[in-house]
Amino acid sequence: MINLEQLGVHLPQGYLFQNITVQINKGDKIGLAGKNGAGKSTLLKLISGKDQPSEGKIHRPKDLSIGYLTQDIKIDTELSVFEFLNQSNELLTRLKNRLDEINHDLVVRTDYESDSYMEMLNELSDLNHEFNLHEGFLWEEKIASTLKGLGFSDAEFDKKIAEFSGGWKMRAELSRILVNQPDIILLDEPTNHLDIISISWLENYLQKFEGAVIVISHDRLFLDNVTKRTLEISQGKLLDFPYGYSKYKIARAEESERMGEAKKQQEKDIKHTKELIDKFRAKKNKASFAQSLIKKLDKTEIIEVDNVTSSGMKMSFPLSVQPGKWVLEMHNMGKTYGERTLFKDINITVGRGEKIALLGANGVGKSTLIKRVMNKVEGEGIVNYGHNVQITYFAQDQAEDLDITKTIYETVDDIAVGDIRKDLRSILGAFLFTGEDVDKKVAVLSGGERTRLALCILLLSPSNFLILDEPTNHLDILSKDVLKSALINYEGTFIVVSHDREFLEGLTNRIWDIENQGLKIHHFGVQEFLQRKMELSEGNKPSLSEKKIEKTPTPIVEVKIEKTLSFDEQKEIKRKKNQLNTLVKKAEDSISRLEATIKVMDQQIVNLDYTNESESAKLLSNYDKAKKELDQEMENWEQATEELMNIKD
Repeated sequence: MINLEQLGVHLPQGYLFQNITVQINKGDKIGLAGKNGAGKSTLLKLISGKDQPSEGKIHRPKDLSIGYLTQDIKIDTELSVFEFLNQSNELLTRLKNRLDEINHDLVVRTDYESDSYMEMLNELSDLNHEFNLHEGFLWEEKIASTLKGLGFSDAEFDKKIAEFSGGWKMRAELSRILVNQPDIILLDEPTNHLDIISISWLENYLQKFEGAVIVISHDRLFLDNVTKRTLEISQGKLLDFPYGYSKYKIARAEESERMGEAKKQQEKDIKHTKELIDKFRAKKNKASFAQSLIKKLDKTEIIEVDNVTSSGMKMSFPLSVQPGKWVLEMHNMGKTYGERTLFKDINITVGRGEKIALLGANGVGKSTLIKRVMNKVEGEGIVNYGHNVQITYFAQDQAEDLDITKTIYETVDDIAVGDIRKDLRSILGAFLFTGEDVDKKVAVLSGGERTRLALCILLLSPSNFLILDEPTNHLDILSKDVLKSALINYEGTFIVVSHDREFLEGLTNRIWDIENQGLKIHHFGVQEFLQRKMELSEGNKPSLSEKKIEKTPTPIVEVKIEKTLSFDEQKEIKRKKNQLNTLVKKAEDSISRLEATIKVMDQQIVNLDYTNESESAKLLSNYDKAKKELDQEMENWEQATEELMNIKD
């Protein structure tokens, strides 16, 4: 479908990459990998036709349609989000406009017997056929389905694009690309501004998409779920692996190990060759032999090994002082913008040592709640900090506050105090700033590099309470692994907002979920939480622990004996119904008891001191046991009730 032939891009400092030759076929699902600055986004721009290569050719079919999502979306329009999509297909728009013209003319004209009138009828028939062939009659339905899948509500369909934030404009542009179903979709970090539910919807869409997909993403789980092939830009070359991301990483590490051994052998051979040259070049009868060795050495292609592992990259967030038993209290917290209420009546205490993931769809108020905690925005309620609490806050736009006139090293050197100043280069190395990189000006750094630098500054600020709002945006996968490891080993308390499912899994011991203007607390893992949320969002029945049992009398089904039933059959039906009614009543009693127990334990967990490992482990174990019992009783109730209602009279 697309062929790249000897492609190269030359910059003032040298080649970004060169001699890239690869074929992209229909149906390929490709992940584009490589270190920050390797040229991934540049390659997408070349494939899309937005930029031209310094050398080489790109062969595309003339009628090939390409949908390209960039990181720097710029949409200047007063159209509503629905009309933005509705007018995006030129063919359907042209057909629809002409159909409207003809239908109008047919109403006002009266020359029914004329040739021109008959020609118009024939054109109308042809246009309707073509409009139907391109699914024009389903167009508005497809638009609505795509917008909803990416998180837009019905009420937002008529909202002007200009009124949306940058993240929502990106969703609108992504919706425009998907609804038009191009031959190839190019996506540059599509998950950065999507919530968890929208990411799952996009995964499902791309899995079923029949065209080709090339995606740059730092979301490992997204890559594994979508891609079947990986292209890596490494040291100016393109490597091709027939695997999704995780399998590619294994194969890449094995290849890197083999290349490392080959490089060691080559270095030995070169050393030996140089020794022979030095030994024989001065001898007349061996001079020609020495010259042949020199020519051979000049033609030798030096093996280069790119370090693709994160080994040795270690970091930890320093704990300043131990705080008191609780670090944060919120009383009647709320925030309203005009007539819109984001959240209200939030009352919660955060205990020392808690690891919290704050989740919820985009726009529900996660960042706003964090800003209320930090007293950066006004709102209802009171925020109290505990004894000795020292908060370090990382905002989504933290990287924008960096001084672009300073170098990387100067930036951290101005922040660091005390003995840690001796380890600044090692700390920068943990964030992938090595060698001469530390002398780069902040102004020339990419978005991901600036985010890493901002996190490095965070590391140099001792605290006992971290509040991190989307810290993984623009981070590469290795950097996210380093950050996650540091948070796992952090001795303080943290609240983290993130849509990266793999990053969150195993990181936290509770989940805060902003939903319906309130804050729900969950104590299960991220994957289980997402599974339950997906079930609810897809209109499936609620998961067992989320169901509410109506406190109404157990349904007693009136027995209507058909004349065809024998006395023994009637007796068996009655016995079975009595048995099921008993099971339903027993399950309801157990559910009421367990719900009361869990409610008490919820309050105990809120005030739990996690530094007392034996007590906290015991309480959490009992809590999990009670939750499992509740799930089982819910299942018993559901099964018995369903059987009761389905008994044939």
